Amino acid sequence: MKDAPFTAVLRSEWLKVRTTPSLAGGLLAVLAVTVGVGALVTGLLGEAESDNPGFEPVSFAFFGLNFGQVAAICFGVLAVAGEYGHGTIRLSLAAVPSREKFYGAKLTVLGGLALVVGLPAGLITVAVGQALLGEHGAGIGDPGVLRAGIGCGIYLSLLTLLSAGVATVLRSTAGALGTLVPLIFLISPVVGPDAWFLPDRAGQQVLHPVPEGPLGAWSGMAVMALWTAAALCAGLAVLRRRDA
Repeated sequence: MKDAPFTAVLRSEWLKVRTTPSLAGGLLAVLAVTVGVGALVTGLLGEAESDNPGFEPVSFAFFGLNFGQVAAICFGVLAVAGEYGHGTIRLSLAAVPSREKFYGAKLTVLGGLALVVGLPAGLITVAVGQALLGEHGAGIGDPGVLRAGIGCGIYLSLLTLLSAGVATVLRSTAGALGTLVPLIFLISPVVGPDAWFLPDRAGQQVLHPVPEGPLGAWSGMAVMALWTAAALCAGLAVLRRRDA
């Protein structure tokens, strides 16, 4: 069977997201909780926390990212594992026999949508957060402030793609979430100071105007990108080798 054009496959993947409530809702939740929780915590606790030594107003404003990244992980996992769970993956691969084209279109849509939502989430979060902090906040033109907002969007996009890659390997929502949640939320606190090269710690270096540790803002993002690339390559290898 002849494959559909890549643009047609892209439209199909976009339609899946737009017409699936859990996916559309998860995508909107990335924006809502990143901005909303960040603004709430900054407004309630920012002034009190600003008296603490080492207070960093920019990264403090991104408290909501702890919840936004949960939504990003769920979005990436459900967009892939949901097709296996409902058996619709067979229809998708029957319509697009080229698994590379199918996988590439899905990742393009997922990563692109996460970036489209993540960039405004990051920029609004940092702007609102600094406004709420008042005299304790940083100016939008100060070093590292705008970079943090943009970097937040890139981080959320990479995290979505990392999640999609893991879900492609495991083909299970529970399995993928059971792998990603400890990786992103639990291992870094346990490992402590030696966790710089884990994806969450590395990718979030961009949120700090003056990053600590061996990684800078963009070198940390590069480490996050390597984790993402590894997951996506593993997903492609599994997709090529296994039956739907």
